[in-house]
Amino acid sequence: MVNEHNNANYRSVIDGVEIKTTVYGKDTLMSKFSMKKDHKLPSHNHPDYEQTGYLLEGRIILTIGGTAYDMKPGDSWCIEKGVEHMAEILEDSVVLEVFSSPREDYVKLLDPKSR
Repeated sequence: MVNEHNNANYRSVIDGVEIKTTVYGKDTLMSKFSMKKDHKLPSHNHPDYEQTGYLLEGRIILTIGGTAYDMKPGDSWCIEKGVEHMAEILEDSVVLEVFSSPREDYVKLLDPKSR
């Protein structure tokens, strides 16, 4: 599957956080998150998905398993299945995340123009 870059088709998931699924395969799914300053991703976990991420722009405080990390552009992370995590958005931020296995709820968000 190939998906050409564009800034369309973001979907709001919670106040201040939008997501765009960019591509997926049999074992992974990649999504791009646009997050607004002064918003929070509440504490949650994914029992069925390992999640890796890369901060492209901005700054966030990412708390994984009770430990807080001050993340800046170029920083990355891996969150194992079932581990509680949350984020405080300190600056407008853009994150690229990969989930293994693909999240069906995010597959549905894929840009219909992808090939």
